[in-house]
Amino acid sequence: MIVIAIVIKLTDKGSILYKQKRPGLNGKPFYLYKFRTMYHNNDEILQRYLKENSKAKEEWEKYRKLKTYDPRVTPIGKFLRKSSLDELPQFFNVLKGDMSVIGPRPYIESEFKEYKIPKDIREKLLSVKPGITGLWQVNHRNEATFEERIKQDLKYIDNQSFLLDLKIIFKTIKVMLTGKGAY
Repeated sequence: MIVIAIVIKLTDKGSILYKQKRPGLNGKPFYLYKFRTMYHNNDEILQRYLKENSKAKEEWEKYRKLKTYDPRVTPIGKFLRKSSLDELPQFFNVLKGDMSVIGPRPYIESEFKEYKIPKDIREKLLSVKPGITGLWQVNHRNEATFEERIKQDLKYIDNQSFLLDLKIIFKTIKVMLTGKGAY
């Protein structure tokens, strides 16, 4: 983690960590930590790129992500995302008690509103600690639709077990080593 932090600091201005407020267990907000993978002026870069590239603008409006090419991501950021090493600081979230290793990924509060998630589904998703890894990450990674992500998270909540957690851990290692679905 120290080596990654040094490389991030040497390759771009700005902070080493990216932190974002997310709803955790029972909706209690916490700050999720990740290694920063984008240039410090990523909003400007995005707006300029979308203005100049109509195809990318369509992709952004549909997925809120740029799968093909994202000019905001630094060279080290591409590697960190592909290998999932950008997620390592979330172990500090686990140590603080905000997250668990396995569980539903922490949602962004605005996603609940944007996708019109019913209150009972939202409450169920927030009834367990969010996790660093989970079913949708190992089964679909970034290829899952938002609806599929929710289905997989609900399936995990309904079927939690030690054996399922073990299976997810082994699948997580495989996904990290292959880089499948990462961008």
